[in-house]
Amino acid sequence: MGMSAEDEHTVNPKDEEWPEAEKAEKLARGAALKWASGVFYRPEKLEALGQYRSRETQRNSSIQSRLKSTVQSYLEGVSAGLEQLRSAAEEVQNVCQDLGAARWALLDSADHFQVLQQMRALMAEHVQLASVVKVLPQLFSVHEVFSHTLQLLHEQHLLEAHAELMMLEHLRDDILFQLHLRGLSSAQATVLSYFSGLQELNESLAKQLWGIVGRSLQLVQEDPVLFVSAVRIIEREEKIDDALLLDATFLPPGRPKGWRQKFYHILQETITGSHFHTACTDTTGPGLSRHLAALQRDVVAELHVVKDLMVQCVPAHYNILSICTAMYHQALTSHLQDILQEDLDKQALFLLLEWVLHVYHSPEMMSHPGLLPEVDVSALGPLISPDLVDHTERKYVVKVKASVLEWMQRTLEVEFKEWFREEEPETDYQGFFQSALPVIVMQMLNENIRVASLITGSLQQKVYSMAMEELEAFLGRLREALVQCGKEHQKDRTIPKYYVPYLLAVLNNNLALSEVPVSLRAALDRMQRKACQLLLEELLLDLQPLCMQLPSRKWLSGSQLVSSMCEVIDKYAKDFSRVRKPIFMLLLMESERLVTSQYLRALMQKKMVCKSEEERSQLCDRLLQDATQLRELFCGLGLDRSQQSLEAVFALRELICLKDPALLSLEVLGFITKYPDVSDEHVSTLLDLRGDVSKEVRHMVLEMMAQHPQALPESYQPIFSMILVPAPELPLCLRKGKCA
Repeated sequence: MGMSAEDEHTVNPKDEEWPEAEKAEKLARGAALKWASGVFYRPEKLEALGQYRSRETQRNSSIQSRLKSTVQSYLEGVSAGLEQLRSAAEEVQNVCQDLGAARWALLDSADHFQVLQQMRALMAEHVQLASVVKVLPQLFSVHEVFSHTLQLLHEQHLLEAHAELMMLEHLRDDILFQLHLRGLSSAQATVLSYFSGLQELNESLAKQLWGIVGRSLQLVQEDPVLFVSAVRIIEREEKIDDALLLDATFLPPGRPKGWRQKFYHILQETITGSHFHTACTDTTGPGLSRHLAALQRDVVAELHVVKDLMVQCVPAHYNILSICTAMYHQALTSHLQDILQEDLDKQALFLLLEWVLHVYHSPEMMSHPGLLPEVDVSALGPLISPDLVDHTERKYVVKVKASVLEWMQRTLEVEFKEWFREEEPETDYQGFFQSALPVIVMQMLNENIRVASLITGSLQQKVYSMAMEELEAFLGRLREALVQCGKEHQKDRTIPKYYVPYLLAVLNNNLALSEVPVSLRAALDRMQRKACQLLLEELLLDLQPLCMQLPSRKWLSGSQLVSSMCEVIDKYAKDFSRVRKPIFMLLLMESERLVTSQYLRALMQKKMVCKSEEERSQLCDRLLQDATQLRELFCGLGLDRSQQSLEAVFALRELICLKDPALLSLEVLGFITKYPDVSDEHVSTLLDLRGDVSKEVRHMVLEMMAQHPQALPESYQPIFSMILVPAPELPLCLRKGKCA
């Protein structure tokens, strides 16, 4: 119970060996302390302390007794183990002595083992020699059989030669197999040396077989027996290969031969070599046409031979007709791809596309009645891929485009020269000027489109798109040619002599081309506008000398100026009548507008100012007579009054005829409402022409115009905006730099 701190910290050597004992002791001490503290805290428990001491003493005696018994038992076991170890050590020592004696005995008998090894090798050689001796009679006859077999091959007795060859191979293989089972590799080399001639026999036979297969299409017609013999030999070899491959424990030299596969290979090489050499093919149009026609003829003829004759000469499992069809198909595919690598002209490309897409599958070739239904190339895929077809079509379009461009250029050059001829252009049955240009161009383009449609809709669309592009470009070049012709005419109006008729012929040609798609309307319109512009410029050149004479006092006094203008207009109208009505009416309207604008421009050149009311009245009369005469002229030519712009002259006359200048504001307001493109300068010039308008009235009129700006309606045809008014003269002081 009273344990000192020194005792608690004393380390028992036994505790280091048995840490569990230390742990158990600590637990026991703890339990005892806990029990003791409980007893001492409760006095009533102290009475039982003597009983507890007696009970614990008995328990300790019992535990010590059991411990002694256990330790005694362990000690007896250790003693028995030590005795057994001593006995085992003695036995191991005896065994080591016996092994040493055996080792010395083995070393003494090593010489006897070497003698036994020599006897074993000698016995193996004896067994090999015995095996060889057993087959010596057969081996001695091998060379004689070789010679006989070669003779049979030279005489083309193929079946007999092959039978002897198989016999020799069977003999060799049987011997080799027996030696293989016995592991006699050295004897195998001896046997193979005897059968070395078999390689020569095989090569000689194979050479004859492949020569026969290479001429099979000819032989099945002339000498089918030879071909059948070759096939039978191939089938014999194939059966031997199959049997040996089933049991792969031993494979004789040269096996498997694979002669059936070689048969197909030689057949394919023969087919390919007979017809499909790109280097020997003329890739020009005519040369390629002959080549494709020969291919068509030969392939059909040879497939007929296969179907009618070769099929009967080979086993059914060869499926020879389908195999040959696939071979021709594949050979044609490769051949055509090689040809397409060349730089072909458009005719050659067309022929290839036609042949691939139409001729090949037609009744004249692979769908020949004599080949159906056994021959079916539909399962073999297209002869050339869709991508290659599309690529070839594009190449064809490029070639056609180059040809069309060159041809159109020559046609345009011829047409340009025609314009400078010393005679008028041709006329149609209605008397309209024309040339053969639109007919020639459209026929050429339509023919190319029609030819393309014979191949595919895709090619037709490609050529059509190309044709429209080239036609648009041609119209642009034709317009440039018109411009060039106009420049030549400006230098000398006598050249070309029939300048106007040929311009009218161009306009008629333009109408002949008007059935082209909407996409080309812009190009047609540009060319039409240019031709019309050149014609109107020609009219303007004849009108300008007359227009320069008005306004003038001579003109007011009754000059025949407008009558002369009418003669010029009438002359041109007669020329214009040689163009078809839509263009004729357009030219007539443009001519009337040109005359009106030139007449108004002449009035606004500030050449004259009315000096009196009488002169203003005379001016109004002249304006009325001129406008009426011109209007009647154009009405007589077929231009309705509603289509004429001469009404502007009548309206302008009203401004000049107004007697009270104070009312000019209202009159001008009505005028600008009707003609919203009139400017202040135009009105000022007209007021100047009157000669009686004060500054106040002028200012009021211009102020009114500023307060009422006019917008141009969408359908309005401008008249005054194209007329330039001379700038007003500056005051004298400004012109000279100082006031007088």
